[in-house]
Amino acid sequence: MFPRLPPRLPPRIGVTTVFPELSRPVIVAPMAGGPSTVGLVVEAARAGGLGFLAAGYKTPEATAREVAEVRAAGVPFGLNIFVPDTAPADAAEVARYRARLEKDHGPLPDPPLHDDDHFAEKLRIASGVPYVSFTFGLPPAEAVAGLRASGSTVLLTVTSADEARRALTTGPDALIAQAGTAGGHSGTFDPAGYDGAGTALGLLRTMPDAVPIVAAGGTGSAAGVRELLDAGATAVQAGTAFLLADEAGTRAAHRVALTEARETVVTRAFTGRPARALRNHFTDVYGPYAPLAYPAVHHLTASIRAAAAARNDAESINLWAGTAYADARPGPAGGILRTLAGCK
Repeated sequence: MFPRLPPRLPPRIGVTTVFPELSRPVIVAPMAGGPSTVGLVVEAARAGGLGFLAAGYKTPEATAREVAEVRAAGVPFGLNIFVPDTAPADAAEVARYRARLEKDHGPLPDPPLHDDDHFAEKLRIASGVPYVSFTFGLPPAEAVAGLRASGSTVLLTVTSADEARRALTTGPDALIAQAGTAGGHSGTFDPAGYDGAGTALGLLRTMPDAVPIVAAGGTGSAAGVRELLDAGATAVQAGTAFLLADEAGTRAAHRVALTEARETVVTRAFTGRPARALRNHFTDVYGPYAPLAYPAVHHLTASIRAAAAARNDAESINLWAGTAYADARPGPAGGILRTLAGCK
C-alpha cells in the first residue's frame, strides 16, 4: 500500500528547506561517463548552485578520490549512485545483439550479464556526503535511513506520479522529477514501458506536495527555469546545458555535435537502457534491435564507443542530450549557472 498523500500545498516547500546552501536554485545533473568532473561540481557551488558527482561506471577508488577532492574545496556537493538491477540480462537477447554488432565492428568481448556497479562500496563512500541521489530505481529503505543518519540529504529520481508514491515509502528528503525531455538515461522504474514522453512542467504538476521536488528535463534557459520554479519546483536540475562548459569532461566529438542541427531520440542502442541522445548512425542502425539488457549492452558497446571517441567519430558514440540542447553554450560553468538562474 502506498501512503496517502496530503492535499497540494501552495506554494511548494522552499529551497532553503532542503538546500540551505543554495543562493541560486539550479542543480548541475550528474552525467556519468565523463562530463561530470570535480571542477564542474566545484564551480557550480561557487556560483551559488549545486553540482553532483557521478559515481556510475567508476571504481570505488575513483569515486572516493573525487569525493575527497570536492570535500577539500570546502563546497556543498552531491553524489549520484546507480541502483543495480536485481536480475541478470537475458543471455540469448544479448548474444543476438552482439552478433549484429560484430558484423560491422568485429569480435567483441563477452559482457557480464549482471553488474551491481559496486553498489555497497559506493554506499559506504556516500556516507556523510551532503547530498546523495539515486537513479534507476529505489535503493533499500535501510540505505536511505543510513545515509540520512550520517547527515546526508537523500534524493530519489522518479519519472511518474506512481513512482513518486513508491519512492515516498523509503523516506527520502526530496524527489527529482525527471521528464522524458531530459538527456541521458531515464531513471524510470519501468524501462520496457518508457517512451520518453512528457515535459518537466507536466510531470511537476503530478508530484506530491509533501516533499520538495527538483524538476528536471529539457530546461536550457532562464525562462524555462523560472517557469518551473513558479509552478512549484524547489529547484531545477539541468545537465545538457552544462555539456559545453569549460570544466565539463565532454568528448570533443560530442561538443561539436551539440552545435549541429540534429534531433534527439530515445535509444537503447548503447547501453540496453532507454536514454535520450542526439540521433546518429549508431542510433539509426542498432537502436531498433537493442534489447533491454542493461548493463550488459553498456559493456558490450564500450570498446566500440571508445574507439569512435579516439577518432572523433560522432556517429558511433553516445551523444547524450536533452531536447533543449540547442540552448547549450560554451563558457565557464559558473557563468552558465548564473545565466540559468536569471542573473545578468
